[in-house]
Amino acid sequence: MEVLVNASMRNSTVYLARNVVNAPELKARITARSHERGDSAEIAAWLQNHFYRYLVGNFNAPPEAVQTITTPESLQQHFPAGAPAWALALLARKPGPESSAGDAALWWINPRHDSVLALERRLLEFLQSRQGTSLEGKLARINCPQALERWAQEHQAYEAQQLAGWRQHQPQAVQPLWQGSQGEFVELLPGSGVLREEMAYESQMMRHCLGQFANRRQLTGGYGEHYAEGCEQGRMRIFSYRTGQGQPRITINAWLQPDGRLRIDQIKGKQNRPPVDRNRADVIAFLNQLNTSDETPDDALGMRLLRTSGAQAGWHAVEHLHSEAEHLQLWQRQPRLLAHVLQLSPLVQWLAAAHDSSLLAGQHLPPALAYSLAQAGKALPKIPTGYQP
Repeated sequence: MEVLVNASMRNSTVYLARNVVNAPELKARITARSHERGDSAEIAAWLQNHFYRYLVGNFNAPPEAVQTITTPESLQQHFPAGAPAWALALLARKPGPESSAGDAALWWINPRHDSVLALERRLLEFLQSRQGTSLEGKLARINCPQALERWAQEHQAYEAQQLAGWRQHQPQAVQPLWQGSQGEFVELLPGSGVLREEMAYESQMMRHCLGQFANRRQLTGGYGEHYAEGCEQGRMRIFSYRTGQGQPRITINAWLQPDGRLRIDQIKGKQNRPPVDRNRADVIAFLNQLNTSDETPDDALGMRLLRTSGAQAGWHAVEHLHSEAEHLQLWQRQPRLLAHVLQLSPLVQWLAAAHDSSLLAGQHLPPALAYSLAQAGKALPKIPTGYQP
């Protein structure tokens, strides 16, 4: 998931002001996620202060994440039980002679949108890697735009440092787990004595931050410390998909949950990109070998994968989702992926039509929905050749 953080936003050291109608919900969601993760008191307080203020004032994302509200009707859509009185009053206010068009605008931010969660993950990675730095115990000294700028600078520096050193693969650090059609998944072993060396090798080949340590000689500190400690303490497992002579192609890390299941955290291809499609089937098959929780991380959605529950529980390619419950789950998390589903349920078709009728391209529509789209002046999606309802 790409987070829209441009240079001017990062370089700004102040929080801007916007009338966000669901600001209390944003803070409540940040607090709840922090509690679920077990964040330290310092990190939890920082997120509730700085991340919250950044979302309210500075955050920029696609329209499904950050929406401008200019009419009472659009406001009521987000508050079926009744919109806040102050918000209705602001929209009803008549503009003065020097008012701009946006002065009376309100904003609504989706607290569950992938771009919000991805930005929170980036900040969490930064905050948790401050151990052993001048910011340890002093996170209050840095605000959100500054943290994002530091994160970007450090990752650029890590890429440059990769050219200055080279780590060799440590065969005793990995254990083969599952053989796929293109390669095999191995697990990095915390008890091997050379876990950190293998993590550094993984990052060196993949060009991501899993094994990027602040001290490259001693392999301590930095982002690598965050992942190494989690693995060494038995809280995290790290898997690598390798081809040929042990060449890393995909890195997966997962957190062990209290019920013994694994919560998949990240699925990274080279340079933090989604894994290439030719390895997608192997990733799905491997994930289904693990005892995983029901959460679907952003990286999986980026690969067009969804972890479903119910009768067909497991990891599936979105084009193979058939039940209405699965379609609703996809609608709630990543509506744009609906375009990859061969035939959506009627309920989800109606929901998609209200959101963006282009998502229904190639779908066979119920007559009532087709009529409603035509009456609204929206182009009807084409039915694929040879489709049999």
